[in-house]
Parts: sequence; structure tokens; C-alpha cells
Amino acid sequence: MVCAYPLARKNLWGKKLIMFLFTFSMLFSGGMIPKYVNVRELGLINTVWAMLLPGAMSVYNMIVARTFIQNNIPYEILESAQIDGCSDAQFFFRMVLPLSKAIMAVLALWYAVAHWNAYMDAFLYLTDRNLFPLQIFLKEILISTQLTAEVDDPEVVAQLSTLQYVMKYALIVVATVPLFAIYPFAQKHFVKGVNIGSVKG
Repeated sequence: MVCAYPLARKNLWGKKLIMFLFTFSMLFSGGMIPKYVNVRELGLINTVWAMLLPGAMSVYNMIVARTFIQNNIPYEILESAQIDGCSDAQFFFRMVLPLSKAIMAVLALWYAVAHWNAYMDAFLYLTDRNLFPLQIFLKEILISTQLTAEVDDPEVVAQLSTLQYVMKYALIVVATVPLFAIYPFAQKHFVKGVNIGSVKG
């Protein structure tokens, strides 16, 4: 929101250039190796920050928040606030944030889902098992139930095959139940937030 609000203002100098740079970085990233080297040089390997900081700023989410502010907070409110002596910081904290609860709920849900399903970042940046997220352990459990070439007994193969399917579906339930539990509390904000791109009559 802190980044989206200035870009939603009409009088921001260089707004088109800033948006171009954001969009360019979204479409053309450095790739996995430069990202890993960057995280390593910052000393974030095997820390919680390796999971949080690289994905803390999402250009797509910022554009969604900017669009919401442009479409739902009229510029006249800012002009009225400025006449009353309201500064930009006061307007942001007292007007923009309270009026943006819907989009903040949507973004919080999107970030929660992204971090909950984060497997690749943990696979790349973490080697300490005490820091592993749930997805790494679920993957290890799934791999441990795979059939091995050394097993020749048909009954054992059948049991392992059944166990493999049972574990697979059990892991799906474990991975999705927490998100299903959170969604009802953010549903009304989510429905409102995802409609910000619709045509308004």
C-alpha cells in the first residue's frame, strides 16, 4: 500500500517511468542463480528472512492495490483533506488505509497462500531442518512412500502403492485445510477486492 498509493496519485512526477521500471522487472527477472547469489551475499541463507524478504514486494499485487485506490478513492477527497490542512502522511493513514480494508484483506490472503505453498524458496535457501516449512516435510513424506526397484514381493508392492495414494490425498488435505479455515473470514473482502478491474457504469 505504501508503494501503491503514490503511484495512484495524479501529480506524481515520473509516474510513467516508475511504472515502466516496475513492469519491466516483473516481466524480465534475473533468474534463479542471480537471486540466490543476492540472498547469499545479504547473509540471508538459513534464516527466516530468506523466506520473507525476496517475495515481500510483488509488482502484481502493487498494481492491483494501485488500481483499487484509483477507482475507489476519489481525488476530491484528497483535495478536501488538503484544504483542511491534512498532510499526505495523515491522508494515507487516516483515509486511504481505512478505505482500503477490502484490498488489504485480498492481498493478505494472496501473500498467505504464497508463503504457505512456498517450496522452491525453502528448497534453495534453507538447509537447517528447524527452519523448514511444512511443504518441505510433506514432500519428504511423499517421496518416502514411493515404490523402490528393490521390492519384488507383489503384496508389498500393492501395499506400498495403496499407501502412496493414501498419503498423497492425506497431504493434500493437510496442505489445504488451513487455507479453507482462513478464507471464510476474508470472503466478503475477497469478493469485493477481486472485482476492482470490472467495468463501472
